[in-house]
Amino acid sequence: MTHDGPPAILGLLSDSVRWQLIVELGRSDRRVGELVDLVGKPQNLVSYHLSECRRAGIVRARRSSADGRDVYYRADLARCQELLAEVGESIHPGSSVSSVDANSAKAGSARQRLLFICTGNSARSQIAEALVHHRSATGVDARSAGIQPKPLHAYAVQAMAERGIDISGHSSKSVSRFRRTRFDRVITLCDRAREVCPTFPGSPLFAHWSMADPAAAVEGTDTYAAFRTIADEIDERVSLLLAELPAGAPAQEMHPPRTNGKRNNDVNS
Repeated sequence: MTHDGPPAILGLLSDSVRWQLIVELGRSDRRVGELVDLVGKPQNLVSYHLSECRRAGIVRARRSSADGRDVYYRADLARCQELLAEVGESIHPGSSVSSVDANSAKAGSARQRLLFICTGNSARSQIAEALVHHRSATGVDARSAGIQPKPLHAYAVQAMAERGIDISGHSSKSVSRFRRTRFDRVITLCDRAREVCPTFPGSPLFAHWSMADPAAAVEGTDTYAAFRTIADEIDERVSLLLAELPAGAPAQEMHPPRTNGKRNNDVNS
């Protein structure tokens, strides 16, 4: 480790706008317009800072599957953790940031209730539900549902089986089944599902993970490989989510997007 100057991540995040953007994107995937509203800065300035963060590898972008004109941005929290660990090591080898053990919920804390939603409840949300139960040793109550349920995908079962998790007995469920259920957090994993996500009693925290449908892999590519990739990405996000749950600090309240100035309360059939 050289001592020529501070690690680049410190200079990058010392800018207050970039810091705000990373914090917001750590909570939920966002579109540029939403970030403009959240940080209160002009779109050209927000776009510039997002570009700088992408160049540094701490922000990723993915074109929306709901509206091809939109782009969702997300913070690469794993990369942020790596870079911050380097900061600690550059100060002193014994002060690097250690990884967080997110495999179990904090003893004595209230059991969190999570709902994962995608369009068909055939893969992404099912995988998230299974990984939460597996990693938390059932210390977190996770459910999954779909806007328009489809049969559980065989490749989702296979991808989980590779991780020692059996979901072969799971069935797809409609989000309407949970309309009167109270959850602590509701997380959409599909851009289309986010646009029509209903409200739930108790004002749960809302977040969006913008993820491609692995079943819609481009023709000529290995479809099963797409399922494994999505499972890896969901596993990474679930680990970070579980690490946050026992921390005790409440997350900022977030809600599903509004359409024409009003909250979407009804699910399209």
